[in-house]
Parts: sequence; structure tokens; C-alpha cells
Amino acid sequence: MKQKIAFNYSKLRGRIREKCGSDSNFAKKLGCNHGTLSYKLNNISEFSQSEILKAIRILDIKESEISDYFFAL
Repeated sequence: MKQKIAFNYSKLRGRIREKCGSDSNFAKKLGCNHGTLSYKLNNISEFSQSEILKAIRILDIKESEISDYFFAL
């Protein structure tokens, strides 16, 4: 059985609040609903590659910093 990795999204959550004001505003910009985003931020579902690329544009994250926001353990 495959073990699921739980990522630490605390830095991403801070950036979302800094740039978008709320999770709901970020979810709208990302093109999903608040519930879907909540699942992703709580490690219930995963961010797709296309969602990560869209998120870094929305949040003004450098490509070299993607792992700091999306793959921190």
C-alpha cells in the first residue's frame, strides 16, 4: 500500500493571505471552489502541476521557490 505524504502548506497559506486576502479569493483566481482548495491545503487531495503553475503566477512565487511552498515536509 502506498503511503501518502503530508506536505506542510503553512508558508503557502501565508502567501495566499498576503497576496489574495483569503483562501476564498485565491480559490476563485485558481479556478476552484473553497472546499476543493481546503482539501488540497489539508492534504486530502493533491495540487496538479497545472494548478501549481497557475498558483505561482497568482501569488508571484519564483519558480526556484516552488518546493518551499508546495513540497515542504
